[in-house]
Amino acid sequence: MKIMLQLGSIIGALAVGIGAFGAHALKASLEASGRADTFETAVKYQFYHALAIVLIGVLLTRADIGAIKWLNWAGYAFAGGVLIFSGSLYAICFTGITKFGAVAPIGGLLMIAGWILLFLAAGKMDF
Repeated sequence: MKIMLQLGSIIGALAVGIGAFGAHALKASLEASGRADTFETAVKYQFYHALAIVLIGVLLTRADIGAIKWLNWAGYAFAGGVLIFSGSLYAICFTGITKFGAVAPIGGLLMIAGWILLFLAAGKMDF
């Protein structure tokens, strides 16, 4: 529970910081390169999944033994998805190397897997 709350909090804080950096320090560069939308997508998905990880941390306080492993797997899938999906988009924006985009779908699949795992965990919970 504590790990998920901390992980979600750190990922969320980084999303705010990176988003602010992009909106201010990198705005002209991102617009000139045509990558402002890519950067915004990376920040949005990072922030959405930070909130999902925090939700998992909260759910872990009420979860029974059958749901705990599913919730943990979901949280780690979300975190891995953020790292790979948003990370690859940030890499494209910062370096201009579009080959980083080849790994973005892996991150997207991890995010999808996280939502499916959360669904399975909810089925195991007794509210």
